[in-house]
Amino acid sequence: MSSVLLAVLSLPLYLLMLWPLVVASRRVLGVPIGTVRAFAAALFGWAIAGFVVSRLPLFEVREDPSVGFWLLIPVAGVGFLATLVFLFVAEMAFPSGSGLGPIGRIRALRRRASRTRRYSRITTIAVRHGLGPYLAGRRAGHDTDVRQATLARSLRRALEEAGVTFVKLGQVLSTRTDLLPPSFIDELSRLQSQVTAAPQAEIERVLRDELGRPVHEVFAEFDSEPLASASIAQVYRARLHSGEEVVVKVQRPDIRERVERDIDIVTQLARTLHRRAAWARALGVLDLADGFASALFEELDFRIEARNAEAIAKAAAATPKAAVRIPRPHPEWTTERVLVMERLQGTPVTQARLPDDRDERRGLATALLTCLLRQILDAGTFHADPHPGNVLVHDGTLGLLDFGSVGRLDLGLREGLRSLFVAVDRSDPAALRDSLLLVLEHPDDLDEQRLERALGGLLAQHLQSGAGPDAALFTDLFRLVAEFRLSVPAPIAAVFRALATLEGTLTALAPEFDLLGAARAFAADEIDARLQPTSVRDAMARELLSVLPLLRRLPRRVDRITGALEQGRLSVNVRLLADPRDRRQVTRWLHEVLLAFLGAATGLMSVLLLTGGGGPAVLPDVTLHQLLGYNLLVVSALVGLRLLFLAFRAQHDDPDES
Repeated sequence: MSSVLLAVLSLPLYLLMLWPLVVASRRVLGVPIGTVRAFAAALFGWAIAGFVVSRLPLFEVREDPSVGFWLLIPVAGVGFLATLVFLFVAEMAFPSGSGLGPIGRIRALRRRASRTRRYSRITTIAVRHGLGPYLAGRRAGHDTDVRQATLARSLRRALEEAGVTFVKLGQVLSTRTDLLPPSFIDELSRLQSQVTAAPQAEIERVLRDELGRPVHEVFAEFDSEPLASASIAQVYRARLHSGEEVVVKVQRPDIRERVERDIDIVTQLARTLHRRAAWARALGVLDLADGFASALFEELDFRIEARNAEAIAKAAAATPKAAVRIPRPHPEWTTERVLVMERLQGTPVTQARLPDDRDERRGLATALLTCLLRQILDAGTFHADPHPGNVLVHDGTLGLLDFGSVGRLDLGLREGLRSLFVAVDRSDPAALRDSLLLVLEHPDDLDEQRLERALGGLLAQHLQSGAGPDAALFTDLFRLVAEFRLSVPAPIAAVFRALATLEGTLTALAPEFDLLGAARAFAADEIDARLQPTSVRDAMARELLSVLPLLRRLPRRVDRITGALEQGRLSVNVRLLADPRDRRQVTRWLHEVLLAFLGAATGLMSVLLLTGGGGPAVLPDVTLHQLLGYNLLVVSALVGLRLLFLAFRAQHDDPDES
């Protein structure tokens, strides 16, 4: 009992002894360090220093106390060096700034182990299907047409075996005709996720957790058999107590954890490929992975899907005779994992009995196309996956389902798309070039004149004799986009994906339907509407309001400039490193260069002193010059360790460089 009490009373003394090492380590490393980690490192440093002291010839110190003074510096340096080594190893193992406590770190290790197992399984699947050389950043020989077809088939099979998230990734890639060859597009378009229904008990548990009450208290009827079973959610038929027929979309249990784990793997694979493979950098795999992750995480929140449905409903209301219906969500019963919406009557296009009248079927197709184009060009929020299963037919009207996958366009991109349609309609290569540069990202060294000539040849080839645009026009246009290294932003890629998906739906509705011709007619109607006097007046009023503040300030600024020019006082003031961030960066580089020079100089001096000998003997086998050399060696090691620590921390703070 007395020993325990003595230890407790001695604790402040121990902390006081450790405090100098804690403060010194924080100052030398120049970065914030947690208190617990700093004291643990200081304790380790004191232990190493004590071990060194126990191995020193203490009788020499008793005979000559000045020897103890000379030994104090290297002993303290060794202890301090051990403290910094402890902190460096701890930083590599557990990077600071994560905000995790001990329990959180244990859980993080478990999650990391789970991700590692999943990553190993994905890598094994890829290697088994012959994708190993491509993951390593090299191509397996020349990419002939036969080899491309084989590789595309292997990629599809690997994605199918990898599971839901990777199937969705392949489905997204199947729409990027601007990035992948036709053989890959054909194979990836065949991807289908085979998903079995989750047990009913688990679905009811999700409903109870999300809605806060049992299922029978919310719904008068709830069908236990799902209408559809998708990779993320299952859809059920139900009836509210008010008598309204609804559909209930319930997220699969634990799907978020699985998606987060797989998205982490997709991101890591993208970073690895970006770092190792030139072909991956050319495809922009980092942007693809980020866009895919954002879209998939958005699908996991059904509240966003409800808002999407409301936004698309506004655009659908502008279609002729309201021929396209959008189900109304019930926000009072909609949560992150449960979505309750109005149930639309009808049958999917692929299963519906369509009207025999060709004009009526063509009218349905035109209404669906007009609805999607108004979503794209007017609302800026559009249905990104209008495949036949998401389109219902009922009594001469259509219904749209599933608003988890949507695209969004800002005003600038919408105006650019309008200009692009007009340029194609007028066969104007200069206007088409300007429109492409508005909606696509381009390199700084782009040859715009050469691009205009190539576009002119393209339009002349496909629009001869007054013919309308055909599908081959856009295929060749994507080839030019890749040739001139133009990058298609994710929102624009979503537009082309939606239109490509819609083409199959329109063909199922009306096999003879001319998608491009109808789109051209829509663009012509848009131009006519914009040339109406009221539209022109409204556009001029908006532009005038936006430039009015500038116009008020312009006369005073012109007067000051002309006055300075008349008096010979007009000058341009350019300040080097005016941005404080630039000054901090240059200062940091200068400090690191000076530290590197100091470390190299002290290291070289220590080597010269240790190998040169000379000087009075301080210990039986150690001279004064050698003792100074040991001290300088410790200083050099401390400086080098600080540089390593700063480099590691900078790499940790900038994940793009890792």
